[in-house]
Amino acid sequence: MKWAMVWVIVGSTAIADLLQSLEMKRQHVSVDDLHPSRWARLLASLALRGPLVLSVFFMAISFFAFMKLLSLADISFAVPVTATSVALETVLAKLLLKENVNALRWAGACCVACGVALLAM
Repeated sequence: MKWAMVWVIVGSTAIADLLQSLEMKRQHVSVDDLHPSRWARLLASLALRGPLVLSVFFMAISFFAFMKLLSLADISFAVPVTATSVALETVLAKLLLKENVNALRWAGACCVACGVALLAM
């Protein structure tokens, strides 16, 4: 059960982050939009962005799955193992978002994946 929660967390976090990145690259928010007098209009426009709303939904799934994981496993297991999302997001950013991922970032993602593999043993 705890590994099922880990994969729910990792998958939903990766999906949420990809959707956020995709939407933020398509729609820019200017500094002027962040003025307190324009917050209502900004929030209304954000609520109409489908991928952004879906991203919040997946973040909520990740949060509640993490709460469940904490009831099943120690925090010393739960926090590091859910870092698998970093490695997964690096791969997905390269494949789906066509981002440029340099060698240092690949090395970091591999280190995270190796650390999670050590935890799994």
